[in-house]
Amino acid sequence: MGSLRFPFSLAQPPKPPQMPALRRAMAAAAVGAGVGLAISIALEPGACASGRGRKAGSEASPVWATLSLVKSLPPKIIVEPRSGTKFPSVVDGGRRLLGVGVRYRWSPALKHKNNISYAYGVYADESDVKRLRKKYGTFSVSELKGNKELIADLLDQDLRMTIRLQIVNRGLSIGYLRDTFAKVVGNELQKYGGSNNKELLQRFTSIFTDEHKLLRNSIFDLSREPGYILRIRINGKEMGKMESNLICKPLLDLYVGKNAYDKQALQDIQSTLASILQERSD
Repeated sequence: MGSLRFPFSLAQPPKPPQMPALRRAMAAAAVGAGVGLAISIALEPGACASGRGRKAGSEASPVWATLSLVKSLPPKIIVEPRSGTKFPSVVDGGRRLLGVGVRYRWSPALKHKNNISYAYGVYADESDVKRLRKKYGTFSVSELKGNKELIADLLDQDLRMTIRLQIVNRGLSIGYLRDTFAKVVGNELQKYGGSNNKELLQRFTSIFTDEHKLLRNSIFDLSREPGYILRIRINGKEMGKMESNLICKPLLDLYVGKNAYDKQALQDIQSTLASILQERSD
């Protein structure tokens, strides 16, 4: 069975741990009961599993401790470490979390929390992803990671996916999302031309009305449903939907394609995809 590593933190139980604060956690598992779960935990400088800590201020790589939990369910909650935002490991009736990332307001070089507009989680229906085994079943994990054709198939094919945005910056508005997405989608539609595509863009932007308010911790979902239907929700309430892969594809590309906002998150997503395609438990 393939092993999967996530660079995000598992939410802790109410009683705080005795060790220094966790920086991030990485979990690897196949989905379903009766499957082993391996968790790797990175400790802050000065602490490690053996009790022999590093000196304060050390620049060495973090110490990793590995815990093997046999016959465990996957983690329920994943924490994006830079923002502290929590994401469920499964949404929308079985869509599995592939990776988490952040969208910065300004330069990513300014790595403080106030520079984060929102954190996001990328989900895909596992059974849909496994349909790609017909093409990629003989590929090794190393061949799948960074495979541009695999990502292209993820964007092009009618696979159920959800991009969950969780607002971090309270100053973010629905107008900001509308303008950002409209620019990206508009640039893509210009490649094809035609008056119908202008109408598509207008239909898309009309969903983002100012009556929908974004507050800190608001949840904004972009979902691709069967038949290339884009569904948009805020805090679980549907804002609108429309059918067009010309709209779905450039939006997904911002999170899983060559134009991904968070390159580290993209690597994690690719690793998770590789692991799903390598799983042979079903």
